[in-house]
Amino acid sequence: MEELTILHEDNHIIVVLKPQNIPSCEDDSKDKDLLTMIKEYIKVKYNKQGNVYIGLVHRLDRPTGGVMVFAKSSKAAARLSLQMKTGDFEKKYYTVLCGRPKEDKATLTNYMKKNSINNMVYLCGATEKDAKFAELDYTVLDYNAELDLSLTEVRLHTGRSHQIRVQMNAINCPVYGDMRYGGEKAKKGYLALWAYYLAFSHPVTKERMVFRVEPPKDITPWNNFDTSKSVTIIKPQY
Repeated sequence: MEELTILHEDNHIIVVLKPQNIPSCEDDSKDKDLLTMIKEYIKVKYNKQGNVYIGLVHRLDRPTGGVMVFAKSSKAAARLSLQMKTGDFEKKYYTVLCGRPKEDKATLTNYMKKNSINNMVYLCGATEKDAKFAELDYTVLDYNAELDLSLTEVRLHTGRSHQIRVQMNAINCPVYGDMRYGGEKAKKGYLALWAYYLAFSHPVTKERMVFRVEPPKDITPWNNFDTSKSVTIIKPQY
């Protein structure tokens, strides 16, 4: 089991680094999840008796790593959730795409729906039942012509399940390692999707909190790019 990496902690929030392939919260697999890990950490560190409250404000898909914030009180959770609705809560991702988009910078808008039976998300028409609007901006930061891979920054305007994976595959540039949506073109390996940037206003002090964490340099395909050019690493606090 991965150790908990804490980027910031105070009386109201805790910001942590989610490893890849660990669920954000409990799922059907019953594998150890990040929410439970944080609760156990709080219980031991502060010698808490009984149940520990930790509010799940947002999620990252299991294969996705990166920065997450959790609330340590219901008031903090409510205020952070409100920021997500008003757009004050900002998330940016690094991804490596297989191929190069026709445009190096663009906004993608689609409607999507989820099949709960196979847990797959599909593009659909705006009038279909359960259709949800999905929008993101992407910018190609670097292109490796030899490997035909594009290091890309993605900013989400909506937080739909599997959104980046589905929308990028729809322009014929699947996320590296995403064979679920991209098939053989996606190449086999770790899913190259990393939540590197998180910004929000502190739920109590109102101070603007900004966190940037670089993806793992020793893992393919990240090791084919210099992501440190635009990322400031925040050292973990223990």
